[in-house]
Amino acid sequence: MALDEARKVFLSTAPKYQGVPGLVRKYYVLSQDGSTAGGIYLWRSTADADAMYTDSWRAFVRGKYGTDPSVTYMECPVVVDNLRHEIVAPD
Repeated sequence: MALDEARKVFLSTAPKYQGVPGLVRKYYVLSQDGSTAGGIYLWRSTADADAMYTDSWRAFVRGKYGTDPSVTYMECPVVVDNLRHEIVAPD
């Protein structure tokens, strides 16, 4: 997928993620060769994430991108926020 095409596709789905409970931020990502696309989601809790990743969400992603999504959970113990000039390390 070319970058311009990816931007159009991503913008078409972005409104779906506005106002989702517990979703702090979503980054759409595309590999440099355009062969892999995905998202990096920052959630308030695993429970909030689990509420999003339903069978209907998986079907939506499959229909939009032609492949089954995979979900990997990772902890985020420290954030460097250069916009706010702070380091965040929640308890």
